[in-house]
Order: sequence, then C-alpha cells, then structure tokens
Amino acid sequence: MASIGYARVSTVEQNVDLQHAALRNAGCKRIFMDHGVSGTRAKRPELDKMLEHLRDGDEVVVWKLDRLGRNTRSLLALIDDLEGRGVHFRSLTEGITTTGAMGKAMLTVMSAFAQLERDQLVERTTAGMAAAEANGRKAGRREVTMGDWKVKRAHELKAQGLKPSDIGKLIGASRATVYRYLGLGAD
Repeated sequence: MASIGYARVSTVEQNVDLQHAALRNAGCKRIFMDHGVSGTRAKRPELDKMLEHLRDGDEVVVWKLDRLGRNTRSLLALIDDLEGRGVHFRSLTEGITTTGAMGKAMLTVMSAFAQLERDQLVERTTAGMAAAEANGRKAGRREVTMGDWKVKRAHELKAQGLKPSDIGKLIGASRATVYRYLGLGAD
C-alpha cells in the first residue's frame, strides 16, 4: 500500500508548503499538487494525474477535506469511486479515514458541514455586495488606472517590441493593466 498525497491551493499567490509538509509527515512518498485551481472546477490536472496513478490498496491522503472537493456530492462521489477501486482515503486535519464504517459515516457528516460553510460564505459575500451597492459603493476589486504618461510610455514600449509583462515592470503596472490600456486581448 502506498500513501499518495494531494494538495491544492485556489490561487497562484497561495502557498502549498503547509499542506506539503503535513503530507510528507503523514508518510506520503508522492504528492500531487494543483496550484491556482479552485476546488469547484471539474478539471484539476494534478488530481486527474493522481487518479490515473492510483492502484488497488493505495491510500489518498489530503491535509483537509476541502482540498479534495468543495461540495458534498462531488466529494462523496469521488471517495466512493476511490473505494470502488480499492483505494482508501484519509484526511489529516479532520482525522477521518475510510478504512472503517465510523470513518465513512464521519466523512459524510464532515463533508456536509464543509458544504454548509461554503454556502454560508457565498451568502455572506452576496449580502455584502448587495449592501455595498445599496449604499452607492461598487463591490469587488477596485479598478486600477494609469496616468496619461504611463499610458503613453506603454504605447512607446509596445512599439519597440516589448512584451506586456516587461512593459508592466518598467512602468510599475501589472500585466493585466497593461493589456487593458493597450487594448490587447489577454493571453
């Protein structure tokens, strides 16, 4: 039996080191890691690779339940598929394993609470955005503007053949802002 780890962070700015260390300490020799991939997405490249790699008798280990899936239905379906293939599951933070009946029951309860937490977060976010709008404020990330001289300089640098990421570094703007002000499609 091999313990195979899976770690995931939703944004590229987040760090996977804590999960990686915990999985190594739990005995995982191989760890698959998705960076910048939401748990709500159906396609997670490293998760797909891990699923192909698994063999009968292996154990999938995650740091926390929500790293594997964000909603109860998909999480339970994935774990049911693993069990059908003879692969066990263990979540370190929640202390859940599917090697016994109690573990399977706790997994169902814990994944339901994880779904509840996610649903409440969505409700609070929606309510906050509605309240902001009702008070005349625009919710969400503020729009970044560049001064006229930066826009002019960006066009000059583009004419010289520089890439938007390099232009952004030179004028102190993000690549996305440079794309927007130069009227380019994001790549």
